[in-house]
Amino acid sequence: MPTIPGASPLRASDRLQIIDSLRGIALLGILLMNILMFGFPDNRGENLLLHNELSGPNYYTWWVTGFFFEGTMRGIFSLLFGAGCVLLLDRLEKRTDPLTPPADIYYRRLLWLLAFGIIDANLLLWSGDVLYVYALGGMLLYPFRRLKSRTLLIIAAVALLIGTFMATADLYEKKELRAKGEQALVLEKQKVKLTPKQEKQKEAWEEHQKKHTPEAQRKEDAEQVAEMRGNYFRVMAWSVPRNAHFQNFSPYDLFYWDLIICFFLGMALFKAGVLTGARSRQFYTVLMLTGYALGLSIQYWEMREVLNIRFDVTRLADRVFLSWYEIRRVLVLLGHIGLIMLIFKAGIAKGFFRGMAAVGQMAFTNYLMQSLLCGLFFYGYGLGWYGALERYQLYYVVGGVWMLQVIYSNIWLRYFLFGPLEWVWRSLTYWKRQPFRRGVPMMQMA
Repeated sequence: MPTIPGASPLRASDRLQIIDSLRGIALLGILLMNILMFGFPDNRGENLLLHNELSGPNYYTWWVTGFFFEGTMRGIFSLLFGAGCVLLLDRLEKRTDPLTPPADIYYRRLLWLLAFGIIDANLLLWSGDVLYVYALGGMLLYPFRRLKSRTLLIIAAVALLIGTFMATADLYEKKELRAKGEQALVLEKQKVKLTPKQEKQKEAWEEHQKKHTPEAQRKEDAEQVAEMRGNYFRVMAWSVPRNAHFQNFSPYDLFYWDLIICFFLGMALFKAGVLTGARSRQFYTVLMLTGYALGLSIQYWEMREVLNIRFDVTRLADRVFLSWYEIRRVLVLLGHIGLIMLIFKAGIAKGFFRGMAAVGQMAFTNYLMQSLLCGLFFYGYGLGWYGALERYQLYYVVGGVWMLQVIYSNIWLRYFLFGPLEWVWRSLTYWKRQPFRRGVPMMQMA
């Protein structure tokens, strides 16, 4: 295979520890929310009413995870993806042979990431895979790599407005489904002949009501549990069409804007020195306090309203008037970054940050390992725990996976330069077998 003159991946000595530490924290934190998709059928994960979870440890687990972490760890991971693109392209443009444009390496890297995303969804059977849509989103970033941080912030703000508008429109579409349907039912009771349009509105509302009764949702969940506790091929037969729909549709829906907001925000924050610890303690204190004060207040309000409407999404627009999800998520994740940076700059918990840096350096391996491990824990070809645990018990699994990944990552990097899948990804990207073991001369790796 032809090699690329002068091109090579980042050496461990060139990495910024805090970037790797943030990535490691985010990677582990993502599992706090993903575990619901791994271990629960869809309706049970979203609705506390179905299994009477309005008190006790399940209720408080829902509050803690939703209040502090829903969307925020994935958001930080997305920030760092955007920052990583800037860092990679900056170093490629300085090091790469002029005859080999950095775009060749950059886009080849993303195409391989897209391929790994297809594997994650269709062989590891993870319904929440983000690698595929990360690759598609990353392809948009290259022309923006040299923009100033202020311009990138403006782009992120515009994306935030678009995402918020789309999510709000979705809320009101659900509200209209209920309002038009109920209006048609009232007219029908008054013996008013319905127009064809009103008949369709009535039928759509009745179908929605029928599908969202507790009995119907429990039945749907039971069917999902039965499929996911089957053998590998039965799980595949159920999962692959669903996962393919998600991967194909995600570039057109809210999830794409969810990522684009954070990609551009991450590029901006990296260039402004926010993600590298270059700003003052006062700056990070203000970031933390502002992010938490505003973001957590909005999240508490929204979670209370969801409880008040008893998880009926058709009534949410009446309560919150606007989709605050993206705004709240960005505010809280900025609060998280401010807190983490304050701890880092204080020079305490150095061992913790070193440990997280190892997890972050192996984030690609660890992300796919979470799919593999949780598949073995929950699906029928493994332990078959799908739908069997209480909500709070899922987090025992999270703790076990965290412990394994922290220990494994730190031991592995004592002997190897990269994680195993990072090494494969780099070798494929550069069309050249990369150095792997520590202390092995480059000549032996040829």
